Amino acid sequence: MAPYRIGQIVPSSNTTMETEIPAMLRAREDLHPERFTFHSSRMRMHKVTKEELAAMNREGLRCAAELADARVDVMSTACLVAIMAMGRGYHRQVERELTEVARANQCEAPVMTSAGALVHGLRTLGAKRIALMAPYMRPLTDLVVDYIEHEGIAVQDSLCFEIPDNLEVGLRDPLRLVDDVRRLDVSGVDAVVLSACVQMPSLPAIQRVEDQLGVPVVSSAVCTVRQMLEKLRLEPVVPGAGALLAGRYPVLA
Repeated sequence: MAPYRIGQIVPSSNTTMETEIPAMLRAREDLHPERFTFHSSRMRMHKVTKEELAAMNREGLRCAAELADARVDVMSTACLVAIMAMGRGYHRQVERELTEVARANQCEAPVMTSAGALVHGLRTLGAKRIALMAPYMRPLTDLVVDYIEHEGIAVQDSLCFEIPDNLEVGLRDPLRLVDDVRRLDVSGVDAVVLSACVQMPSLPAIQRVEDQLGVPVVSSAVCTVRQMLEKLRLEPVVPGAGALLAGRYPVLA
């Protein structure tokens, strides 16, 4: 069986998606026969500001063409806020544009975004009300909250750490989130987004916080893996990565 090629369009300063996505899919290999290889193309970005995010987005089409040359089996962007900061529903436009580039370069891979994956993951959970944490400055966090609420999911509370430097975000200890979540109002929520940012590490804390709170806990990376597996038509199960990847929730029609 040939390995599935996972393609990601990654900010140049992102160090997390090329760590957490492979970690989850490697863990899945302990349970299932499918194997994966990982391939990235990078867009320049240092500071998480709306101006730098907009400039970075313009490089996405080039990256899609490069990944198409590798004939990846699924292609995803790996920057949630870059999409959500551009306006409500923008992930759909980006997915269409990247798909056009992939097809023009003889690649038939399904194309997705981490922003769309987060929305899809929350819908898969049936979540109507959530709480979330993010490393962004408050204005960008508010854009993320507005984006999610426009998709029909209420955000009861949001905590942001206001870290503008993207490299610093990637260096944050994920287990700090176990304590951080205590400052978040999670009463009555259907799910908690432990990291609404693909650069802020969270994987080691996902299952631990879920067990602590008793509600589903996800991250942008967890939701990305869920949708990648769905698009590859593989069972969306990864051990120790929370409810969304535990085999409890069927694929949405």
